[in-house]
Amino acid sequence: MIEKASITIKDVAREAGCAVATASRVLNSSGPASAEMTVRVRRAAQDLGFSFSAIGRALQSRRSMTIGCLVPSLANPVFAEAMQGVQDCLRAAGYQPLVCASNYDEAVDEDILRTLLASQVDGLIVTMAAPSRSVALGTAAVPVSLMFHDPLPGCTTAYVDNFAAAGEVARQFIARGHHRLGFVALRFAESDRSRSRFAGFLAECRAANLPDPALIEMEERDARCPRRVADVLRAHSGLTGLFASNDFLALAVQNAAGLLGRDVPRDLSVIGFDGIGIGRLLATPLSTIETDAGAMGRQAAGTLLDVMQGGAICQPPALPFVFRAGATLAAAPEKVDGGRAATPPPSVPLASVQIKTRTNQ
Repeated sequence: MIEKASITIKDVAREAGCAVATASRVLNSSGPASAEMTVRVRRAAQDLGFSFSAIGRALQSRRSMTIGCLVPSLANPVFAEAMQGVQDCLRAAGYQPLVCASNYDEAVDEDILRTLLASQVDGLIVTMAAPSRSVALGTAAVPVSLMFHDPLPGCTTAYVDNFAAAGEVARQFIARGHHRLGFVALRFAESDRSRSRFAGFLAECRAANLPDPALIEMEERDARCPRRVADVLRAHSGLTGLFASNDFLALAVQNAAGLLGRDVPRDLSVIGFDGIGIGRLLATPLSTIETDAGAMGRQAAGTLLDVMQGGAICQPPALPFVFRAGATLAAAPEKVDGGRAATPPPSVPLASVQIKTRTNQ
């Protein structure tokens, strides 16, 4: 029989026949769960005499109760939303996140990870430039959970299928007659996410016998300056459709197009990736691949807690995505006399920007 003082949420989850994260959500009323599962978890907790204060005291004696969290940027809303999900899940289990940002710099990634590990965090939740090359991550003696990255051996990751989602973006452009396309990315060579998205975009273009999309790379500091973005785009004036590797960059492209005298979507269609909420609020709502960053954060934290409490490393399937039509995507412009673009109607009226089309759900 288990001593009450040593009962953990893992015991409750095992008794209820569910994951630790599910038991945590039910006991803290912090997320969805079926009525049947709610009854099972609460009954298991009652039968075992479990309480969070008990597990807190038990773990406090041998753990820091902190989790090191590293993301590329807190200015990008998608990472802020993900960290909110991480915090919700960790706090429900009695842990506190220590959040750091590296500004997409691989050397800073390493410095931050070494600092967090020296602070004796109990686990790491990480989105970084190159996890497969990281010495600090590879030698970490604590469990690691990744966010946004494609699966890697040795740790779990919460992610969407970047290759498949980018293929869907290409199909949306192609369906509207776009043949001259480009892919805009920050620090392309250092981001496995950008590389996977470009690979999916490229594969779908080639499958449709289109020219390879132009690869346009820029630095983070350039993306924050509309005139610098405009300078980069000026060299690609023949393109009619741009796929930005994230929504933050797509908004910068949309703004810079105006400085070049190009109307979005009349002259240039733009599609982003992530589905940040502010993209819906613009005068021309952003067309994008919509993901649930909060769910990604909750899943990353949940799988980390599971491993920390003795569970096996088990990679969950990719999280779903949907294509959000928005209003920055229209039919490809037709050339008229003088080389100016004709004015095709937007493919999606502004009043119907909530429409979602293709999905991997």
